[in-house]
Amino acid sequence: MSTTDPIYLRQLEIGPMQNYVYLVGDPETREAAVVDAAWDIDAIVAAAAADGYTITKALVTHFHPDHLGGRFMGMSVTGAAELVGKLPLKVYINKREAGFVNRVSDLSASDLVPVDAGDRIEVGKVPLTFVHTPGHTPGSQCFLVDGNLISGDTLFIGSCGRTDLPGSDPADLYRSLNTLRDLPDETVLYPGHNYADRPTSTIGHEKRRNLFMRFDSLEEFLHFMGR
Repeated sequence: MSTTDPIYLRQLEIGPMQNYVYLVGDPETREAAVVDAAWDIDAIVAAAAADGYTITKALVTHFHPDHLGGRFMGMSVTGAAELVGKLPLKVYINKREAGFVNRVSDLSASDLVPVDAGDRIEVGKVPLTFVHTPGHTPGSQCFLVDGNLISGDTLFIGSCGRTDLPGSDPADLYRSLNTLRDLPDETVLYPGHNYADRPTSTIGHEKRRNLFMRFDSLEEFLHFMGR
């Protein structure tokens, strides 16, 4: 990618759960944010450095340890806490989940920047907007940057996030998916896991082909989800 490109956006598949980690950066300043840094922090930092970027911010779609790092089900996943130990940066997480972080990870409150729907930051000079999309978790959020949507576990290619976990709410997820339907059809979708036959899609394609984006009523959606 050349310095004339509007943004730097790299997708990395890391870990046994087919997680996607993203690097989003400014080709002019060579600053980058990492999205959902987990499983192999050294590899993530090295990938950015190999492309000539320095990671200055860490963004988290939701607090589950496969995206944040931490402890669950007898496992310990390397993640944002280890990243903060290597680089002088803050971790941006939705304010509804900031209180959960210390339950699963070693991040402290001083490591976090709580954010809310519609908040904006700049990665270098590249603007990025936080989109609150509850349902999979109360503070699930997507990141909208230069016509690209990094969707975490809210929206997958051909599917959507689970709603049978603690803190999940299928009604909230239905409303969140409807919010994403309002984005321009050409918006490129970058999901949180490699669960499809291709790494990216578009909102327009998902509106036409993803069953979970096609329900006309909450009642129909809840019935389909077994609620």
